[in-house]
Amino acid sequence: MRLRHLLLPLFVAPLLAACVNDTASYSIDGTPEHSLSLVREQPVFWNDKVNLSLIVSRMPNCVRRHSLGSGTAKTLVEVWQVPSGAFIIRVGKRMYATETQTCEGFARLDADPVTGMGELRGVFRLNQGQLAFVPKAAPGVDAGAE
Repeated sequence: MRLRHLLLPLFVAPLLAACVNDTASYSIDGTPEHSLSLVREQPVFWNDKVNLSLIVSRMPNCVRRHSLGSGTAKTLVEVWQVPSGAFIIRVGKRMYATETQTCEGFARLDADPVTGMGELRGVFRLNQGQLAFVPKAAPGVDAGAE
């Protein structure tokens, strides 16, 4: 009986290793105090679905975590900034608007903004197997390509 309890962690550990639980950040002003961070959490190893969350922070004034719904480990999350300073987050066909002045403003958008998407700042995506924020590159270079 005792041997079985000792061997159980050896069989369970590889199953848990398949789960995704990581984060990557976009530093808005080049400092970690003002950032957007993507969190990916896979609740169960047998399903490739991951829960996506966005942490909006401008420390020490505010920090909030907002749900972006679900995706897969390979889901691209685009970050766009509009002239007002607000951000549009695109996850596949879903879009959300958020801001970093109070970190409370967050809403799902039903359609492209009338005034446009603004400027693409970059993409959260897998980069050499790790979640990373890949800034918008020079013209002609695709930030979404792996």
